Amino acid sequence: MKKYLLMAALVAATSHSVAARDDIGKYSIADLLATTKAKDALLDVPLYFADQPHSAAKETFGEVMTNKKTNAFNKSDKEACEWVMLSALKALQERAQREGMNAVVGIESYYKKREFKSSEQFECGAGFLMAGVALKGTLVKL
Repeated sequence: MKKYLLMAALVAATSHSVAARDDIGKYSIADLLATTKAKDALLDVPLYFADQPHSAAKETFGEVMTNKKTNAFNKSDKEACEWVMLSALKALQERAQREGMNAVVGIESYYKKREFKSSEQFECGAGFLMAGVALKGTLVKL
């Protein structure tokens, strides 16, 4: 009986530390958007990251946020992060369409409420079981 209790305690202690991993990685936006996965998943709503130039907005809805999670079990951090980033970008595009806007500008990472502005990379938190991306951007009509 003692042997089983000791094993259970060891498994519980080990699984907690493994599950608690929350590494923040940076991944290429351009590489992701060039994939077939991105072309299949995303809508025809232009996305502009950080300070990327775009034509003047004729109308602005305002800033919106999205926070998406995905199952990361048995996936590389990059694979899980790219998948969840596509989900977050699509959510921004769908919201733009719902609000009558046709683009999302000034997109930045906002993982754990930490701003990361880049036109080249996005941030993603990856753990043993989950990966997450949080974004914010401004919905506009160009």
